[in-house]
Order: sequence, then structure tokens, then C-alpha cells
Amino acid sequence: MSIARPSLSPVSRRAPYSGLRPLLTALCLGAAVATFSAPAAARGPDGIADVAEKVIDSVVNISTTSTIEAKNSDKGEGGRGAMPQLPPGSPFEEFFDDFFKNRGGRPGGDKNGGLQPRKTNSLGSGFIIDTSGVVVTNNHVIDGADEINVIMNDGTKIKAELVGVDKKTDLAVLKFTPVKPVVAVKFGDSEKLRLGEWVIAIGNPFSLGGSVTAGIVSARNREISNNSPYDSYIQTDASINRGNSGGPLFNLEGEVVGVNTLIISPTGGSIGLGFAVPSKTVVGVIEQLREYKEVRRGWLGVRIQPVTDEIAESLNIKPARGALIAGVDDKGPAKPAGLEPGDVVIKFDGRDVKEPKDLSRIVAGTAVGKAVNVLIIRKGKEETKQVTLGRLEDDKPVQASIKATPEAEKPATQKALGLDLTGLSKDLRSKYKIKDSVKGVIVTGVDAGSDAAEKRLAAGDVIVEVAQEAVTNAADVKKRVDALKKDGKKSVLLLVSNAEGELRFVALSVQ
Repeated sequence: MSIARPSLSPVSRRAPYSGLRPLLTALCLGAAVATFSAPAAARGPDGIADVAEKVIDSVVNISTTSTIEAKNSDKGEGGRGAMPQLPPGSPFEEFFDDFFKNRGGRPGGDKNGGLQPRKTNSLGSGFIIDTSGVVVTNNHVIDGADEINVIMNDGTKIKAELVGVDKKTDLAVLKFTPVKPVVAVKFGDSEKLRLGEWVIAIGNPFSLGGSVTAGIVSARNREISNNSPYDSYIQTDASINRGNSGGPLFNLEGEVVGVNTLIISPTGGSIGLGFAVPSKTVVGVIEQLREYKEVRRGWLGVRIQPVTDEIAESLNIKPARGALIAGVDDKGPAKPAGLEPGDVVIKFDGRDVKEPKDLSRIVAGTAVGKAVNVLIIRKGKEETKQVTLGRLEDDKPVQASIKATPEAEKPATQKALGLDLTGLSKDLRSKYKIKDSVKGVIVTGVDAGSDAAEKRLAAGDVIVEVAQEAVTNAADVKKRVDALKKDGKKSVLLLVSNAEGELRFVALSVQ
């Protein structure tokens, strides 16, 4: 299975090695080969060998067997051997009919030509964290497996059972019964890793078990996927290839600081861009998988967005930081705690929130039911709220609620901020399919080239608040914008709703 395809995104989770023999290429350097040895610093610190010797027996190979259903198709793997589609009456029709149906010539089939499910094997890596036989690996190493075995460094093969998986962080816990004493490793603190620090990867690349590679920490808190709040990888140039998935990344103390999970590569092989889930994330996930066989994540019940420089100026926040609450779920923990749209979260449970992903990660990693303090900025002043976290469900909808305000009796059109504005009417609701729960002032036009157009405001959007105060008619909007101009403000913060009631904050220039 290819790790990455040049024609697609170069980012790919490494699949466990699926039994292909690696291609070994010899490079003939002739008489020009240098005879001197590299300096010790270029080879890395001497402690690498000591660490490898200490932990090698804790690293295991993960062997899985899966059943793949064969499909009666002339395309794809499942259809190999399917009877060719021939025109009726073709001179070859009788021959192929006899070959496939009477002789059982179809690969994986029976005498009647029926395709049978087939078995496939794959290999990955893992490591022992408890001498009772507890193993950590990647979820994608064992995903869909009918049978899982761990293979010790001495070649002993033992059947393992799945304890639990977490697809969001791509982690899994296995359990096996040791036939003799085993070596377990401890987790280190990935937060203490420094850029340039030496790390060691041990695993089962291309079925070459017990392979040790070394490199440095190239980056921390690396995000790969923009749509995942759980991405925060350690980047390393230690050689990582297919089959290394699920293996440990060690520091020079022999502690596990990460789980090797993916690479970036245009060819499918290592080019020095490997990524590991940091131990800080792994430890919390593994503890819950061992206790509950699942991960129970905290839930705050808010929708959040970044605090841009313009939004920060509008809210009198210096410097720009935190997570701006754009919506509050009616049934979520945030509402009874008093959190509101427009609040900027700058600390959660004592931890700094510099951007929205920080809040997502901290909340998700906080115990369900825990009462935590949330430090917010509201209208330029800091306040502390206490929230008792709920539990995040994958299918839990997040909806924002706002206080209803009466509609203007006689909608009047105004021009402000490059927008044509008017009060909501029954006809406009029908035209733009705006829900009855949405209240405010509707945008009926946007000037081309305006800041509003650049910020993607469009006809049918509804202005709910201006400078964190509700508006009910177009005159309100213009009056407040004019007042902000008079006060010397450079931008104005709008709370904008779409037709479905989803909220977002937009800062527009008032100059």
C-alpha cells in the first residue's frame, strides 16, 4: 500500500507494511569513495546505542490478518479473475464460460465461479507499557483486523486482544499474555522536548523488525490537517518507513516521547519528514482506553473562531489572542455558566489559550464532569466563569442561541460599511430562506471592492449585533457605526448570522 501518491496530497498516514519485499539499490561510487570516517558529532551522541540496548525488547512487531470480501466485478482487486464481458455469440464465450464456471479458474473462487473472501496480512509496530502485556500502537495498524498477534524481539509470537481504539488520535491499546517476563517502557514529557534534541525511532519497517534509527526533533506542535483540533505532532528527521507505524519515539533517557504515526513523502519512503503523536496526548488517551475501553472527551458547547487583529482592536484586546465565542449551544455546559457570544477565552483550567485550537485541545483533554475556571475578556474587562464540562459526542450538534429582539415595524434601507441594510420582513425571510429564529438587520447588497466584500459578507446575511449590542433596524447600525467613527475607532465588530442561524464575528473597517 502506497504511503503517499505524488498526484494527491503528499500527506498520508503510513499504512502497516503489507508484505512487499523492499527494493535494495546499490550505488557504485568507484575509486572516489572517501576513506575517512565521519566525525562523532555527525553520527550522533554515543548514548544512542545504550538506549537502544535498554529498550529494544520492549518494542514489538504487530502482525494482523484481515478478511477482504471479493467482489464479482471486472475492476479492482476484488474483481481479478472475473469473467470477461464478451459480446453474445462470441467464439470465445463458450471457452471462457467453461474455464471459469466448470474448472473453477477464477482466483479465490469455487467450481461455480463464485468469488470467495480472501485473507490479507500486514505488519506494524508497537511497544509494551506494562509488564502484564499491555501494548500501544496506531489504530490504523490494527483497523479491521480479524486476528492480531504481537511478535517479540526474540521472535516469539503471541495472540493479542484489542482493548480499545481512539480514531481521532489514531491510537490503540492491545493486551496479550506474556509467556515469560517482558520489558516495559515509561513515558517521558514531550512538552520538555527542545528543537534539535536527539530522538530514536525503533520499529518494524518493511518487516525488518528491531530497526533503530536516530534523528532530531525538527519541530513541535506541528499541524498537518486543518480540520482536526487534535493535530499536534512532533516532527523528526529520524528515518520512518512503512511498518514503523505505532512504534515508539524515544528520548536519550529511554523514555517514550511519541508514537510514530505518519510521514510526508512524494515516493512512499522516508525523506526525513516523520511525525509522532506526542506523549502528552498519548498518556491521557491510553489511560482512558485502559479504564473505559473508549475515550471520553470534555465538551464545552460553544462555537469558536480566531481573534484577528481587527477583531482584537474592536474588542480592546492587546495583543490579539484567545478564542472568540461565536455561538453557545442551548443545551451545553457553557450556557448555564454564563458564557456568551462575543466572550474571548484566554485561559481554561489554568492553561493559556492563544488560539482556538488550544481551547479545543484543552477542553477535549479535560475530564468529563470536572468544574473548571474559564478566564474571559468581555467588553474589554477580564471575568472568570466556572463551567462543569459535559461529554463530547461525535454526533452532538452545536447550535448557537441569541436573545430574541423584536423586528422593526417599518423596514427602512440604510447604507453603511459598504452594505445595503434593511429590517427583516416576511418577504425578505421568504426570499433568502431565513429562519424565524434569526433576528437583526438583513444585508440586501454589498459594494464590490469593499472591506465587507473582501470579508465575504453577502446578500441574505443578517447583522445581529454591532459592537456587541443587538440591532433591530438599519438605522441602529448606521448610528452605531457613525458613533464609532467619531470615537476614532478603526474597525467595528459585527455579529453576523446566516439563514440557518449560524453565527460568526466579522470586523470591518470604518474608515
